[in-house]
Amino acid sequence: MSKKTEWIGWWQVAISFVIATYYAVIIAWAMSYTYFAFNQKWGEDTGGFLMGDYLQRVDLVSGGAPGDIGALVPGVFIPLILVWIITLGVLFKGVKRGIEIANRIFIPLLVAMFLLIVIRAVTLEGALTGLDAFFKPNWSEIMSPGVWVAAYGQIFFSLSIAFAIMITYSSYLSKKSDITNNAFITGFSNSSFELLAGIGVFAALGFMANASGVGVSEVASAGIGLAFVVFPEIINTFPGMNGLFGVLFFGSLVLAGLSSLISIVETFVSGVQDKFKFSRRKAVAIGGGLSALISILFATQGGLFFLDAADYFINTFGIALAGLVSVIAVSWFTKKLPELQTHADAVSDFRLGSWWQICLRFVTPIVLGYMFIQNTIENVTSNYEGYSTAFLIGSGWLVAIAAIVLGFVFAKLKWQKGDLDIPKN
Repeated sequence: MSKKTEWIGWWQVAISFVIATYYAVIIAWAMSYTYFAFNQKWGEDTGGFLMGDYLQRVDLVSGGAPGDIGALVPGVFIPLILVWIITLGVLFKGVKRGIEIANRIFIPLLVAMFLLIVIRAVTLEGALTGLDAFFKPNWSEIMSPGVWVAAYGQIFFSLSIAFAIMITYSSYLSKKSDITNNAFITGFSNSSFELLAGIGVFAALGFMANASGVGVSEVASAGIGLAFVVFPEIINTFPGMNGLFGVLFFGSLVLAGLSSLISIVETFVSGVQDKFKFSRRKAVAIGGGLSALISILFATQGGLFFLDAADYFINTFGIALAGLVSVIAVSWFTKKLPELQTHADAVSDFRLGSWWQICLRFVTPIVLGYMFIQNTIENVTSNYEGYSTAFLIGSGWLVAIAAIVLGFVFAKLKWQKGDLDIPKN
């Protein structure tokens, strides 16, 4: 679009690289828990099992602190190797023979498995309580600006905007591809599966709340706590077929994770391949191999702390900020919105209205800008999760800053001569 804004694209590629290094480890956890689900190896104290027995968190097993690496955890490292073998194996095959075939297998299987989970979950006693909590609006909060900002941020992240994923995959489309239709299908499909997942999760939470005699809000959690602590508790209390439900749930996480990781890694593999004219195998070996090597850090006893800091800062001051800079650059500096809309309307079945430019010129920058300012104030005035300042600087702030620096560095490097390796069909 403009040579002056190339660094923004490489910044997003660097963000994807960082995410890939720790995202693979979370998939490895899910892979381990798929095995644990057969006999509910996590026992009754699911939180203690996760942090102590499985992750062997450095502060619990050796009295260490965040920032200490500790020993390698075999239960995480071994499935991590398998995750990278599958991911890089698919990428070595290329877009047509690798990624496309993998998605044809993973996505239908994922949908089928999660449908079984939802069907089982909604038949549990107390499921309606959970669904009521999921669908019933809280009218006292509906006009709160914070709610709408959070909703905007959620869909922004779930669609993988500012990861460079959409830039990469859009480059594989033909010039006459129906862009608008593809965009709406992508958004609708994503939201539909999120709705399906929400029904299954909240139905299960309703069952757990009913069994415990408490409200849904008291059993709900977020992040890894929901997947690896709360859900094992739910599986423990199932009236039957505990193991099957557990295998379906964690198996679904593995499939969803692998399909996402393949897309994430493809961004920097494709970028390196195009910039330096590397062969496909060389680009995968360098880009994928380096990310796999770095991911070992998160498979150590101190890995959870490094993962938590990197994830928070690369999302808060990486993805959100990159999205803000991108939309401002396109809308206000390069002033390409009218040209982009004209092209989209020319190749699409229905035309974009003025709302599209209004959203990109005003709504999105305002919302993302508000989020960025609020997050900056919060992190300047207090330390995230109470971590030490030194740890947050080294494992959080520097990670986010390094992604920006790498964006500028790669933009300054010269493009090697030759044709772009764009897959056919």
